[in-house]
Amino acid sequence: METVCRMRAMASLCRQSAAYHPDRGWKLLAEAEYWEHMASAALLEHLKEGTAGSLAQPQQTASSNDVQRIAVA
Repeated sequence: METVCRMRAMASLCRQSAAYHPDRGWKLLAEAEYWEHMASAALLEHLKEGTAGSLAQPQQTASSNDVQRIAVA
């Protein structure tokens, strides 16, 4: 998550620089867009890793057959 924050900070810095340097504004705004795209991709990857970890270990539940075996025994 720290990486995402750093990438968004870079995008913000690029946008601020574009306001102070209008002659290079188009390039700096394009760079800001790049950093935002990279931050979104990193966040999506982080979320996928978290979801994959929770799906890798499914919870076992007792089936109705298990309950009947316990009752008969």
